[in-house]
Amino acid sequence: MDTSIKRCTWCGEDALYIKYHDEEWGVPVHDDQKMFEFLILESFQAGLSWITILRKRENFRKAFDNFDVDKIANYNEQKVESLMQDAGIIRNRLKINAAIKNAKQSIELRKEGGLAKYFWNWVDGKQLQNRIKTISDVPAKTELSDAIAKDLKKRGFSFVGSTTIYAHLQASGLVNDHTHNCFRYKDLK
Repeated sequence: MDTSIKRCTWCGEDALYIKYHDEEWGVPVHDDQKMFEFLILESFQAGLSWITILRKRENFRKAFDNFDVDKIANYNEQKVESLMQDAGIIRNRLKINAAIKNAKQSIELRKEGGLAKYFWNWVDGKQLQNRIKTISDVPAKTELSDAIAKDLKKRGFSFVGSTTIYAHLQASGLVNDHTHNCFRYKDLK
């Protein structure tokens, strides 16, 4: 690892975490499938560390048909049971059923332009630029994530609490929460 490069301290020295930080976290996502992948992974992360999800990400992609919304929306009980036996993912029935429910609701959002457009409408299509000095300055949730979580729940989504949604906004680049001294902060500004 190149120690001369300044990064957000949360990614530590784990190579997978660094790669995620350097290449994905905070990069604006405008693709519905990628937006759905991040949303589902964030919902599975609830109560766990993000590195746990990153380490299982490829397994999730295989188990959940590369996050194909149409396929996931049609999962039946047999598929749920198959997923419950898959040691490569987080085997939580509530979260698996939420992924199916959220796929169905994401299909409904196509009537309004899709999942990515839905999220970007909340920020008027522009990434919010926060000026974070230290990791302790990063909020767990905001008024924006509260409002989005409330709206998503009203629309029938599950496992989309405010903290999960704020993490999703960070991951998918709707907010730039890289610390101001991180090399990615200016890249994404």
